[in-house]
Amino acid sequence: MPKVSAKRQITLPIGQCEALGIKPGDEVESFVAENKITIIKKSKGAAKGVLKQVQTNSSMTDEESLQSALK
Repeated sequence: MPKVSAKRQITLPIGQCEALGIKPGDEVESFVAENKITIIKKSKGAAKGVLKQVQTNSSMTDEESLQSALK
């Protein structure tokens, strides 16, 4: 099982990397949602749908949204 290093780094298991086609030097993205970290290989369209569970309120201004997020 991978462990987090002192620099907050982890090593992904080779089998998982092979299954997703992740090779040394590839860029990955990570997101936190519902107390879980999701790691995806960075490629065009790879994150599509990752934030679909986020509720939006189109009647709220950008400033109101920012202030509510800071509370």
